[in-house]
Amino acid sequence: MPAHFLKAATRNFDSISIPALGNEVQEAVNDALKAVSAWRNELIETNEKNGKRVVDKMAAAASAIGWPKQVVDAARAQMQSIAEMQIKTMDQVMDAWQEQLKSPNPTAASSAMVSKLKSMPGFAGSGSWPSAEDMQKAAANPLQFWLHFATQWQKTWEQAMSQWGPGTKGH
Repeated sequence: MPAHFLKAATRNFDSISIPALGNEVQEAVNDALKAVSAWRNELIETNEKNGKRVVDKMAAAASAIGWPKQVVDAARAQMQSIAEMQIKTMDQVMDAWQEQLKSPNPTAASSAMVSKLKSMPGFAGSGSWPSAEDMQKAAANPLQFWLHFATQWQKTWEQAMSQWGPGTKGH
């Protein structure tokens, strides 16, 4: 079993100074980016602590049931993928904001920035998983987005588990 659940380094945020923006705007921008950075780092810590603990318990339960190691490996890979996607998404948001703020006209809406924010990692070509449009709606209704995401994850998990259920030749 891997020593770490998630391979991600914390990311410290250094305040940005943008003379073209007033002090109040700079403070708001720095507060927003600092909050994203703190949330990102907390996710890494939480995923590391809970991910490893949960996978260990799943491995014990799967062994007691008589399921093969592949069941736990598949679950771990799925959970790690979701955790990594969260971190990459936050990195992408922070990078897009910082790049736009360093541009010659930081207050102008940039189609390049919007394009970067729309191309969230982990969702391309995933069938019924959330689309870029779903991600935009997530900003307005994050609970609905996460419920949709959790439903799709559960369906994927159920499909994987059904291969090892009673009456199959997989076990």
